[in-house]
Amino acid sequence: MSDLDGLRGQRFATLNDASIPATRVLGVPVSLVSLAVAVRTIVSWCEAGTAHFVCVRDVHGIMRAQDDPALMALHEQAGLVTPDGMPLVWLARHRGHNGVDRVCGSDLVTALSRVSVDKGIRHYFYGGKPGVAERMAAALSERYPGLEVAGTYTPPFRALTVQEDSAVTAAIVAARPHIVWVGLSTPTQEYWMRDHVDRIPGATLIGVGAAFDFHTGDVKRAPVWMRSRGLEWLHRLVSEPRRLWRRYLVLAPRFVVAVAQEQRGR
Repeated sequence: MSDLDGLRGQRFATLNDASIPATRVLGVPVSLVSLAVAVRTIVSWCEAGTAHFVCVRDVHGIMRAQDDPALMALHEQAGLVTPDGMPLVWLARHRGHNGVDRVCGSDLVTALSRVSVDKGIRHYFYGGKPGVAERMAAALSERYPGLEVAGTYTPPFRALTVQEDSAVTAAIVAARPHIVWVGLSTPTQEYWMRDHVDRIPGATLIGVGAAFDFHTGDVKRAPVWMRSRGLEWLHRLVSEPRRLWRRYLVLAPRFVVAVAQEQRGR
């Protein structure tokens, strides 16, 4: 039994960690963090046995929240809302927050898997297409020998019944994970985390969407030079134009206009 196990069963911490400052982007509180700060914060939650959920927020998620009051509201409960997407990083830096850097789901998976081996942090993988969660767990275990996988589950492409959801949640609780990676689409994964964070004691739920496909190799990430220049969206659009055209050719321009109006207001 790891040192973390003895801390389980403690009361849940208040969500939306007040120690992490945030800047609001079109009403969404975006945490002013770097990857290192985000990892350190999540590890501290695991060590304390407290329950939180993390929204990995990009331009698409910000714009979805504009038309979805429930999605907008749940960000106030999140322990972290990390800036996934260089536009959010650039905006934070423009406002004087120079320590902010991009914190995307795929990089969070990598960084937390790396530090987990020595700390005894256990991971559960919930989501993805059939077989993807298992292959992701296997790939990370091979890359980081000693990584503790608590379990995997791929939900069907429909809403679970109350009985099914209760059974799956009980199985996750029994597996005693410290981190539950949630690979569903936005806003489905955010709603799932909101509804389950107080049902899975001591776990941090992190919505990482496409990171499941990245870590299995089913979808190739953009080269580093494109990511650092804020061009990963272009790589993804070219790779999956039929699925992502609206996200990048409709919602992204709306974001630019809305942020410009917000900045004038500030």
